[in-house]
Amino acid sequence: MKREVVVRYKKNPILTKDDVPYPVATVHNAGVVKYKDKYIILFRSHLLNGRSIIGMAKSDDGYNFKVELKSFLTPCEDKESIFFQYEEYGVEDLRISEINGEYLLTYSCYSKYGVRIALAKTCDFIEIERVALITQADLRNVVIFPEKIDGQYVRLDRPHSEISKWSIWISYSPDLVHWGESKLIMQPHKYHWDEMKIGPGATSIKTEKGWLNIYHGIFKTMSGSVYRLGVALHDLEDPSIVLGVSDEWILQPEDPWEVTGYVPNVVFTCGAVGRGWDTEDLLGWSRQCHVCRRS
Repeated sequence: MKREVVVRYKKNPILTKDDVPYPVATVHNAGVVKYKDKYIILFRSHLLNGRSIIGMAKSDDGYNFKVELKSFLTPCEDKESIFFQYEEYGVEDLRISEINGEYLLTYSCYSKYGVRIALAKTCDFIEIERVALITQADLRNVVIFPEKIDGQYVRLDRPHSEISKWSIWISYSPDLVHWGESKLIMQPHKYHWDEMKIGPGATSIKTEKGWLNIYHGIFKTMSGSVYRLGVALHDLEDPSIVLGVSDEWILQPEDPWEVTGYVPNVVFTCGAVGRGWDTEDLLGWSRQCHVCRRS
């Protein structure tokens, strides 16, 4: 009998707009991290004017969350800052990566010039320091690996492209500001659940066998696009090497809040936390696939 790779929490959803103590229209696309024995999620919400901000909620057990009274990150209001003009239309889809006690925050910022990725950091989830705009337009889904590799910071990202399928790239940086040595490492698979476009999702999880990358893939249907989640495994010492990609998705829209809502037929991840799982559990998907395809 085939074992389920992902098991939904029976008391979903764990957070809705009604749990937020200020007016919002949505709650979604949350980065997550374990900090001082508490789980913190930094979630995106649409304000009632349609623009997005980032809120914060905390939990002792990872299931029951309480939203902070004030939002965590809103568009920059300092007119002298370069972030001011590029965050004018909102901030979205934040990812969290912890390296040596410092929490790196990558998020999409929107303006009349398109979408760019900004990098901020915090040590306590109270004070936030904006560091740099680390992409030009149009590039999204930047996820930084949670440790330096060969002395460099490493990230996965997804450039927008009208020439080829939207794919996952890898880039490197000595200082978190200047990024380069970029190359394409994963592409959508023809007539497959992720054939339209793919992009990084949660911060990669380190396992004995490699970096576990939970990514999103999109399939176009007659009634619109469907967002699902899949997994890939990257080499520990050189994550540009993709050891394998699951032939099957691990999660698809099924519950009412997944098939309906602000954007229907979507499951999407901006974060995942390892909780001492056995490596065999993390890698079980590779044995359950009909084929573990390579990128």
